[in-house]
Amino acid sequence: MDFGIKGKVALITGGDSGIGQATAKLLAAEGVKIVLLDKTSQKLESAAEEIQKIGEVIAVQADLTNLEEVEVTKQKIINQFGALHILVNAAGITGAQKEFLELTDQDWYETIEVDFMAAVRVCRAFIPLMQQAGWGRIVLVGSEDAVQPYTDEMPYCAAKAAILNLTKNLSSAYAQDGILVNSVSPAFIATPMTDKMMEQRSQKLNVSFEQAIDSFLKEDRPHLVLQRRGKAQEVAAVIAFLCSEQSSFVVGSNYRVDGGSVASVHH
Repeated sequence: MDFGIKGKVALITGGDSGIGQATAKLLAAEGVKIVLLDKTSQKLESAAEEIQKIGEVIAVQADLTNLEEVEVTKQKIINQFGALHILVNAAGITGAQKEFLELTDQDWYETIEVDFMAAVRVCRAFIPLMQQAGWGRIVLVGSEDAVQPYTDEMPYCAAKAAILNLTKNLSSAYAQDGILVNSVSPAFIATPMTDKMMEQRSQKLNVSFEQAIDSFLKEDRPHLVLQRRGKAQEVAAVIAFLCSEQSSFVVGSNYRVDGGSVASVHH
């Protein structure tokens, strides 16, 4: 399938690993010029070196909770490529995992700042470049948590629900400019974020890493009918489609890549 995006420029946030890195590789293979962004330095450079074997890439270290660093990133992209056509916001954190009454205001703020406001900032910064180009694709990475409550992850659930709302609003506001905005909602994907969760679980239960995964699936994700962690590449494939010309009639949608984890038919 020809995605029709050769020569386009894409910014991938959270690009040093996991879903972001896997997406960058797929888009690079389609001839897209990649801007790989993350807070880290060593891991980011290593990821960029891998993608460089496939196509053109630059690495940008930035903290998306800092508006000034977002603006500096925008200028670097303009200087290097002169345009931006695709934005994939895959940056995120699990945030505070506590019972509701134990959560502080700061716990809520920190999670929402990274998981929601960072998306707001990058969209606000880069939509004007897509308007100038008359063509754009934005994919915001949500989560199963956006529509299915997990009482020990309330700030994350709330932030991801906001991502779905932001997606729908942006899709309505900018479709007439040729900018198509959609979201993808993964569940329990093998990434550094869920690795950390499972490492903590294995220590807490005094079991192996694999046993922690098995017990988590049985006790906490009973509707995940495939009974395994997803692969970053499986999410990246859906994101890459949404970034392409092949998705030209898809706008304001949320695509689940969750192994069946969400129990309802809604969203």
